[in-house]
Amino acid sequence: MPAVTYEEKNMTVNLKARYEYSIIQTYEAGIVLHGTEVKSLRQGKVNLVDSYATLKNGEVWLVGANISVYEQGNINNHEPARTRKLLLNKSEIRKLIGKVKEKGLTLIPLRLYFKNGKVKAEIALAKGKKAYDKRESIARKDFQREQERRIKY
Repeated sequence: MPAVTYEEKNMTVNLKARYEYSIIQTYEAGIVLHGTEVKSLRQGKVNLVDSYATLKNGEVWLVGANISVYEQGNINNHEPARTRKLLLNKSEIRKLIGKVKEKGLTLIPLRLYFKNGKVKAEIALAKGKKAYDKRESIARKDFQREQERRIKY
């Protein structure tokens, strides 16, 4: 079993995203945070469920991500559900603007993680799945789980 690195241990994953959406393309973005938000992220106290990214005035913003208040913080603690700016290249933002204008495409965060001491957000250009696609995904997972059990014994 491979050793788990510090970066992998301090990673938050949006499990609902891959179930609810078909992922088309992923991007790695920096994120603008206040001091106590980083400490809460290191403790893993973040919730990405029901969060999304939006484009405003040529910038990308993360909306609905809840980073819990840092317990050892003081009066300068951060607001848990504030909108946070994502940092992408201008060319990537232009591509995203064009693609998000297409019908049915949206930006969702897949995970938050540490890379070289900096917090990164993996966002995805995604299309919502229909109910029958979700059932198909569940059936595929069940079949794969059953196959793994048979191989094990």
